[in-house]
Amino acid sequence: MRLGRHRAALLPEQRRRKALRRGILAGLSAVAIVAAGLVVIFGSGGVLCTTREPVLVDVAAAVDVAPAVMEAASRFNGTKTAVGGRCVLVQVTEHPPATVLRTLIGDRAGVLSERPDGWIADSSAWIRLARQQGASALPAGESVVATSPLVFATRASLAQRFSVGRTEMNWRMVFPSTVRGRLTPNADEPDVVRVPDPSLAGAGIATVAAARDVVGKGPEADKALTAFVRWAQAGSAPDYRSMLAAVDDRTFWQRPVVIVPEQSVWNHNLRPSSDPVVALHPREGTINLDYPYVVTATDPSVAEASSVFAGWLKGAQAQEIVRRAGFRSGDGAQGPISPGPQIPAEAPRTRASVSPQDIDDALRAWSRLAPPTNILVLADTSKHMAEPLNGTTRVSVALAAAKIGLQLFPASTHMGLWEFADKVGRIKGYQERVGLGPISEPDSGQVIRKSRLDELTSTITAHPKLASSLYDAIHSGFREVSEEYREEMNNALLVITAGRDDGKGADLRQLLDQLRREWNPDKPVQIIVIAFGKGVDRAALSQITAATNGSLHEAQEPGEIIDVFLAALARRLCHPTCKPTT
Repeated sequence: MRLGRHRAALLPEQRRRKALRRGILAGLSAVAIVAAGLVVIFGSGGVLCTTREPVLVDVAAAVDVAPAVMEAASRFNGTKTAVGGRCVLVQVTEHPPATVLRTLIGDRAGVLSERPDGWIADSSAWIRLARQQGASALPAGESVVATSPLVFATRASLAQRFSVGRTEMNWRMVFPSTVRGRLTPNADEPDVVRVPDPSLAGAGIATVAAARDVVGKGPEADKALTAFVRWAQAGSAPDYRSMLAAVDDRTFWQRPVVIVPEQSVWNHNLRPSSDPVVALHPREGTINLDYPYVVTATDPSVAEASSVFAGWLKGAQAQEIVRRAGFRSGDGAQGPISPGPQIPAEAPRTRASVSPQDIDDALRAWSRLAPPTNILVLADTSKHMAEPLNGTTRVSVALAAAKIGLQLFPASTHMGLWEFADKVGRIKGYQERVGLGPISEPDSGQVIRKSRLDELTSTITAHPKLASSLYDAIHSGFREVSEEYREEMNNALLVITAGRDDGKGADLRQLLDQLRREWNPDKPVQIIVIAFGKGVDRAALSQITAATNGSLHEAQEPGEIIDVFLAALARRLCHPTCKPTT
């Protein structure tokens, strides 16, 4: 995706005059100056308009709407519209909304070289977010330039296959198949539904809102939303173009569906194809993306000129341009001009239950659930884990569960593994098997951590004669994660145990005192305990997890681990005010 593209809304001489506005004197315009005399033009309404020092307006537009706005700016510049007797000239540049947002709130990294004078994002959520994060001076009353409903897009041949199998597109498809009650999708439904990255695209934000709306509220809903985020992260894409290109690629996914704005399907199908991409409406109703224009200029004259252009974009001439580019009108009343057979003729039914507040809440939920994890796993290999459980041993069940849980963590995860039992590490009550670090990189040697972790979940065994050093191991592991704390990640200590300590080291009171002294709310490390079998000291473990705003879970079968992990990860939604849970 090319960023920063701009089109000839300004001539080179006119662009140089932008420097005049910023206090830099430049050459005279060959267009505006004739023999040192000033050219005066009657603009719209007979207003005198001088081109000697035009009011230059830089507009940053979301990538998909930028080409239409560029064409509109060129048409607007031809009208010689005046502000204070000076011609208004508009230049449009395409920029992702996240980059513009960072610029407006004063971030230093990943920002534009200059603040824009107007901004067209691909969702009003970006503008609300900018105001919440520090750009409170943005004026109210932004105007919507265009709209485009979210659609489920796939190849025409696959759409026919889904229709024959009576598979309707629906928002529950964004969840992994395990949430829908099966391990893998069936042959009549998509094998993947990819969503745009919500941190980069308005369609991604709206998809998270729809997912949250579908599952509702409460602990089970939080687990489902967490599953969606983990699933979506693996297949999210930075822009609509690459997502639709992946639909045409038959080398990886067999039955791909992507969630994109309707206009991007129209744009994709400008290239002829024997199996074009079609847009399908979800049965529960969809969410309309709006493309709002907000004035961002700080200079009063430029702000006025930016506002004039915003008003012009709502007029008939500009609205025809955006509709010819595959968008619906700003008020949503008129569809695209010449949409083609791949765009549904009927207007989509909107999902009225999703409000702007719901969209903002969904974005906050994603921001809490999406960051990668920095996690150290403590595996209990004491004599208690050698006890029988469901025809095998506790340690076998626990490690089989860990093998399943390992698949939930993406390549961005940092993970390590210690086993613990009294004297297993000679003097210490634990032994480091894999050092904490990126799972996609080796701890030492050539084997990456994830492969080493997967191997250990099949080979570690319990020690029938060794007592449990649970409390000492928890304190040492907690201190290790605290020392290796990563600001950009969620940091946790995961304890897989039989749930008993044999009193060979620190007692419960000492451990709790240590955790309360060392736990830092500004650098929180959560302790998550998964206890297997009977005889678990629930009272003690509940106090340990509560001291770090963590959670306690009991399991009997390896398959329960997915539910346990999702429940633990879902606590990020309430952190740091989560209630103690078991």
